Amino acid sequence: MLSNVKSPSLYMQAAFRAQNPYSFSKAGKFYRKENAYVFDFDPARTLVIFEEFANDLSSETSDGKGNSDKRKENVRTLLNFFPVIGEDENGEMIELDAEQVLSIPRKIRSKEVVKRGFMSDFLFQNISNVFHAPIEVIEMIKNFTAVHKPKKGIEITRDTEEKLSLDKNGEVFLSDSYVIGKSTEIFGEKIFEDVPNKLKETINSIQTSEKKPEEDALDILKDIFHKEAVNIVMETAQNEYGADFCKGDKNRLERKLKNDSDRMINKAYGEYTITENILEKEYEEHLEACKTEEEIVAVNQEYKERQEKNLKTFKETLSNSVDNFVESAGQEIVRTVETQKKEQEKKGIEDSVKDHLRGFSRTIPSFLMAYGDETVTLANFDKVIPDEVFKEVTSISLDDFIFLRDGGEYTDQETGEKKYFEGKLFDPVVFDDSVKEFLYLKMKLANYFEETNKEDIFDYIPPQKTNQIFTPKLLVKKMVDMLEAENPGCFDKDDQTFIDLYMKSGLYIAEIVKRLYQSDGMKKKHPNDKERLEHIFKEQVYGLAPTKIIYKIATNFILGFNRDIANIEHNFKQADALEPAKEGQLSQFLDKLYRIDK
Repeated sequence: MLSNVKSPSLYMQAAFRAQNPYSFSKAGKFYRKENAYVFDFDPARTLVIFEEFANDLSSETSDGKGNSDKRKENVRTLLNFFPVIGEDENGEMIELDAEQVLSIPRKIRSKEVVKRGFMSDFLFQNISNVFHAPIEVIEMIKNFTAVHKPKKGIEITRDTEEKLSLDKNGEVFLSDSYVIGKSTEIFGEKIFEDVPNKLKETINSIQTSEKKPEEDALDILKDIFHKEAVNIVMETAQNEYGADFCKGDKNRLERKLKNDSDRMINKAYGEYTITENILEKEYEEHLEACKTEEEIVAVNQEYKERQEKNLKTFKETLSNSVDNFVESAGQEIVRTVETQKKEQEKKGIEDSVKDHLRGFSRTIPSFLMAYGDETVTLANFDKVIPDEVFKEVTSISLDDFIFLRDGGEYTDQETGEKKYFEGKLFDPVVFDDSVKEFLYLKMKLANYFEETNKEDIFDYIPPQKTNQIFTPKLLVKKMVDMLEAENPGCFDKDDQTFIDLYMKSGLYIAEIVKRLYQSDGMKKKHPNDKERLEHIFKEQVYGLAPTKIIYKIATNFILGFNRDIANIEHNFKQADALEPAKEGQLSQFLDKLYRIDK
């Protein structure tokens, strides 16, 4: 069971274990002879990789295919060869079963989503779909108030896809023609002609020393290639791209190009050496067969000519490789830097999209607090919330949400062509798991009479773009302490009334209910617990909530500690007291609302 395995701490807990006769260690990994352990500080990542590996081994379940039973069976099979180790609640390392391998990452992610008030990227998927989306989708997403001010706006137009060189999957893919054109533009004749010419001059200057090129000729040649080709190409690219040519890419490319040039030279020299050895062997055989001085002279002459031809071939091979090497080096730099630039730009747009989507996802806890139950999923989320409430809180309609969630057919406004938007911007598994985790916490923390609860469910509900900003529990307690200090004994009187004119969470009223219920004076007058509660709610506490959703949030919290009193008579109403208060008509407003007889 999942409950038997701890959530991860900041030390290595999840591991793949495999039979391995070798022993060595690396950063983040430890291998032990016979039983090799590979540790990861992120158990969720480790287990996801394990599960994907198990199912990618079969064509039936690769790339996410297959049903859950088949995928679980594949994990179970792989566990026979590569057991996975996790820490149980007693701190003991145990072998995980297939169910745990599949469920633990989900549990970790759902807890992280709830902890962050649903403002987590785990909730989102297929964000690259927005680059193929109709402009209406972009406008919907823009309507969500970004949680943080984005570094870059959602700058998606009809040309964005082409500008970023995106393929059908929304990934940056540079065409060969683009790379060749851009590299020619950057390097031009100065590099693509002058550098090869200098290298060819160096190659042609190679001299032989008896049977082979000069002893240090190869090292000299490699050094010249590094200086005259690699370094010059790198410097030109640096001048062109500046800060866009990041240090990591620069160092990696420089090493690769130098290695490539060394391999090119070594390959040509290897072929030269093989031929030279063959020539030498044939020369010695022919020399042994010689019977006259004339034959020896002829064999020597032929050997010298064949050596010269071999050296010439070596030089020609290198010379012929030079043009391609320099052009390829330039193109590889262009492909790397241009891809990085476009990916950064793409990421900036996607980050902005996600920041706006978080503006929507932060509303989910409020909706769950007001309308949620154990049946709520991503698939039926639109069925449990009234459209007018949804639009008031999120700024888009339920139909818009359904289009973002499910995709659908639309008409291109410019061409009139029917097209299809994939949608699926939300991960249904993470969404559903997170809803269950939130509702579990809501139930766990519902009893505000329980003093051992140091937190409340509103710790997991972030501020909304509307006026849903919840007063922290500690501050509420201080407010009620101040109220009692100014009105000593107020919670011992069964005829004392209290009102919250602008309820948000209901925490203030809940704290007052708790003080009244637990006071010795009230216990003496109403010794029966249920009757005491009924009296408090019917005669002593009042509250107004400005909107429908806030009313449901507050009343669900105030009355949610005990299902037996869900239908108890109370004085909480949906009404906005702000305007009457501004106009000095609050008393009349309350008299009318509660029908107080004069």
